Amino acid sequence: MSVLLDISHIDMEFPTPKGSFTALRDVNLQIKKGEFVSLIGHSGCGKSTVLNVVAGLYGATRGGVILNGKEVTEPGPERAVVFQNHSLLPWLSAYENVELAVKQVFGKIKTRAEMREWIEHNLQLVHMGHAMHRRPAEISGGMKQRVGIARALAMQPKVLLMDEPFGALDALTRAHMQDSLMEIQAELNNTVIMITHDVDEAVLLSDRIVMMTNGPAATIGETLDIYLERPRNRLELADDPHYNQYRARVLKFLHERHGGHKPKTAKVSMEKNIEFDNKSVEHAA
Repeated sequence: MSVLLDISHIDMEFPTPKGSFTALRDVNLQIKKGEFVSLIGHSGCGKSTVLNVVAGLYGATRGGVILNGKEVTEPGPERAVVFQNHSLLPWLSAYENVELAVKQVFGKIKTRAEMREWIEHNLQLVHMGHAMHRRPAEISGGMKQRVGIARALAMQPKVLLMDEPFGALDALTRAHMQDSLMEIQAELNNTVIMITHDVDEAVLLSDRIVMMTNGPAATIGETLDIYLERPRNRLELADDPHYNQYRARVLKFLHERHGGHKPKTAKVSMEKNIEFDNKSVEHAA
């Protein structure tokens, strides 16, 4: 499968009163069509900066981003972003919030009937058909986030960018949203880049986990391919030794290697004694 998105050796520097601050250094990552990639790391490690460069909100100081053979120089509908904050316009209904994005992208292409059908289809996709005419104040946090995802999907992006989209939700709602996202990705074969702080979420959802070192000058410390069959069931995976090995691998990185060195003591988690053999996991899968 060919590379859809090429994040090519990007550096990101920001001016400060004390001089230039290097947020990212030599971040290099290639993502294939249909791949679900999670970025994980401690706060301040540059995950959101990477996402903003891909989104075209920041221009890299060095290096660049190539999407489907074209350099990314500005925001565009082929890279839709879902933030932790749903960012819905409060005076518009769920339908009208999605309609704004559809008109922006397809206003000159689709008829009114086609746009209505497309908006309703995407709201049904995230299980919001029953509440499409309610305003944000009339629906829950999880429902608002579903509308935000529907709005992003309605733009038919080549890459869906998600910045901790479920971070503000309660545990039960978060689990439902994760399951919905897996269903959507299976149906649409979306290419997804998601930022998360949640190790379990990363292992459950991802084809590959990209672990970032701490800043300044943060970079990719390690990548981990996840060879777990789809569709994935969280209850079944809880007792899956491969799932727990992946989880332990990420935890070990976050606790022992996030600063580029191992601490003097390595009492990081009860999983620390699990031995991980990536080749054996790949073979088993």
